Amino acid sequence: MTIIANTLIALTALAHIGFLVLEMFLWTKPQGRKVFRMTPEQAETTKVLAANQGLYNGFLAAGLVWSLIHPQPDFAFQLKLFFLVCVIVAAIYGAWSVKPRILLIQGGPAIAALLFLLLAS
Repeated sequence: MTIIANTLIALTALAHIGFLVLEMFLWTKPQGRKVFRMTPEQAETTKVLAANQGLYNGFLAAGLVWSLIHPQPDFAFQLKLFFLVCVIVAAIYGAWSVKPRILLIQGGPAIAALLFLLLAS
């Protein structure tokens, strides 16, 4: 169970690194506009907000990576729990405020990771 939980946590972190890249560096590029279905004008107008959002996704990824490499098991568990819940809360808010699909894309791996983490404890 622990291996599955840690694998899902790593995948969640990788996804958030991907969100960071999309939102901070590719937002106004064709790839970013295609993913978020925006016109060049929309992307240009919202690029500062997207970069801020991308930065927060990077912090979530950093916390998840930290939780995987921390040498003290009890504290690592607390980090995993905290950062997974942060991701899930962000996904719930995104699903409510932007698009329901966000809960599946952003929250799905984190929810699965949290379930396996709790089963492993």
